[in-house]
Amino acid sequence: MRNIFYRISSAMARFMYGRNGADQLGSAMLVLYVVLFVLQVLFSRVRGVYNVLSALSLLTAVLVLYRMFSKNLPKRREENARFLNWWLPKKNRLAASRQRRLDKEHKYFTCKNCKAICRVPAGKGKIEITCPRCGQKISGKS
Repeated sequence: MRNIFYRISSAMARFMYGRNGADQLGSAMLVLYVVLFVLQVLFSRVRGVYNVLSALSLLTAVLVLYRMFSKNLPKRREENARFLNWWLPKKNRLAASRQRRLDKEHKYFTCKNCKAICRVPAGKGKIEITCPRCGQKISGKS
């Protein structure tokens, strides 16, 4: 029994050799496919919406499989790099925003001039700070 699983995994490894496999863009497209599929199930009674969601989910599934089994590695790596250049700044901004919301020891002010985020200790009352980047005065309650 163990020999069969070993042979199947070896055959799969030989098949996937030189192919793209899973990467971050592929994972994101797979998540998109699942979301589209769930929406498709939810809107199964609305014929026009169902047809559009069905076509989009099928197209996404085909693209995921195409990228995974593609042997054009430089092209797939370039696509993944472009996706990461687009996605990582958004992901980092969301994580930083969440971290600021959870920080109860500091108050955060955003400079209206240069959009810099300035951190001051909480509970100091009404204060006026100077933006370290552009020198604009920011006043508020900490």
